[in-house]
Amino acid sequence: MAIRRSTRRIGAVRIGTVARKLLDASTLCAISTVAPRGRAHINTAYFAWSNRLDVVWLSDPHAAHSRNVRARETVAIGIYDSHQSWGKPDRGIQLFGAAAEVVGAAARDAAETYAERFPEYRESELGGYRFYRCRPQALKVFDERALGAGVFVTATVRSGRVAWRRTEIYDGAS
Repeated sequence: MAIRRSTRRIGAVRIGTVARKLLDASTLCAISTVAPRGRAHINTAYFAWSNRLDVVWLSDPHAAHSRNVRARETVAIGIYDSHQSWGKPDRGIQLFGAAAEVVGAAARDAAETYAERFPEYRESELGGYRFYRCRPQALKVFDERALGAGVFVTATVRSGRVAWRRTEIYDGAS
């Protein structure tokens, strides 16, 4: 399967719409962090997202991925609907950015965002947990129904606004 760059630009509004729909498609994400000695570490967590496309999750500050975020803010997050079937139109989103434990007003904002998505969330039940936020700097979306078979669109993210960076087409993906 060859990957070719396309000169086909995708509008920011369209990318943002696709990204937001993909963020709504699942409540679970896979968060990749950088462990000591540069090794990869991955964690699955329930997440919520803000209108700035920030991803927030709850975690124990002693967990490996939380320690990794404290040491190196770099994260990558994958989100997709796990009920997809092989051979049917696929979709998913990858976000790349900086993460940190949030405190003060940012923690209150994260809690509100999380509670909107998960009304069953009760802060008192998870007292030792902390909120973490990924502020994406780039994202990569694929939604074969919205963008076409094998089309991956990469965009930069600044304050929740997206800007097209490139379109790649995976030939033979149809």
